[in-house]
Amino acid sequence: MPKVVLAYSGGLDTSVAVRWLKEERNLDVLTFSANLGQQIDLEAVAEKSLETGAKSAHVGDLRERFVDDYIWPTVRAGALYGEGYPLATALGRPLIVEELVSLAEENGAAFVAHGCTGKGNDQVRFETAVAGLAPHLKVIAPLREWHMKTRDDEIDYARRYNIPIEVTKEKPYSYDRNLWGLSVECGELEDPWNRPPEDAYEMTASPESAPDQAETIVLGFEEGIPVTLDGERLGGVELIEKLNETGGRHGVGRLDCVEDRVVGIKSREVYEAPGATIVHAGRSAIANLACSKEVLRVSENLSALYGQLIYEGLWFSDIRRALDEFYRKANEVVTGEVRMRLYKGSVVVEGRRSPESLYDLKLASYGEEDAFDHEASTGFVKIWSLPRMVEAIRARRSEGN
Repeated sequence: MPKVVLAYSGGLDTSVAVRWLKEERNLDVLTFSANLGQQIDLEAVAEKSLETGAKSAHVGDLRERFVDDYIWPTVRAGALYGEGYPLATALGRPLIVEELVSLAEENGAAFVAHGCTGKGNDQVRFETAVAGLAPHLKVIAPLREWHMKTRDDEIDYARRYNIPIEVTKEKPYSYDRNLWGLSVECGELEDPWNRPPEDAYEMTASPESAPDQAETIVLGFEEGIPVTLDGERLGGVELIEKLNETGGRHGVGRLDCVEDRVVGIKSREVYEAPGATIVHAGRSAIANLACSKEVLRVSENLSALYGQLIYEGLWFSDIRRALDEFYRKANEVVTGEVRMRLYKGSVVVEGRRSPESLYDLKLASYGEEDAFDHEASTGFVKIWSLPRMVEAIRARRSEGN
């Protein structure tokens, strides 16, 4: 029988997809489950896929690659999307596709499949990545093909075929979690007027129930990448895990956004990203201290483009690779430490220092150590304002004055 490699999370959609691909498309299903730091037992997930009808199940620990090859480049770029989404779900997709393609080629599969909906962003990310890596492979998207129209239909299908699922009609949220954050949708969240219920959150305490005592941390950076926490040098995976735990305890990193999906519709998305929120705030503080005004201006302008490329599934593109080279160079001086205060959902930068700092106390001070040449400003201000003066004269002339 022909083979298909399915990106398998163990959730409702992919669990149903295993059975559907086998019964409706007459395919041998090979599942792949990626460990991106979602803190679930993936061996149990793999076993579940076999019980559901998969011919073989594969698990890959991709956490270090995820951090080094995907998260850190995005941090250097200061890339966020929309109202501050750190792109956790979007970043995981191209890495998963790399593994799907590899497994398909190793096992002689002509197809790869995903459990994305027909109106979401992830279908674009998966299929654009496949096109960029292995255009000879065909993609199957069961949720775009089968007759089931709602999640309730899928739940009924799963029950009919004794497919084990955790989702219920009473708690119908759809989750996607990895090391960099968690996205939540469906259920009550589909109405943008509804306040997200507390039971929708998994990584963070509510700010109201967070500790009354603030916690101060010191995050150390080397060339735009966080490497130490409170003076202790940590690997990327461990550092992010600790920041998720600490930030989550203080309610840091909750986001409630209305976004423009790639397919043209608006959607309400709820995110949790405590570690990512802290890291981005820290890197920005060091960059503002160490980078020139011109580098900061260009970096900030391009970071929105970088975030949009990730969101729209264009990781495997020449423009993203070119931007990486710019940000690698721009972050060579982003080294130092930043002290941050975590309190009831907020992250406040309280101090920063860098051996590459462009901040000069003698120039900035208003005290006795002030070395700035105030008299030189007279000519500077006159020349700086000259174009505005000429414009004003023209305007008065046009008015007949």
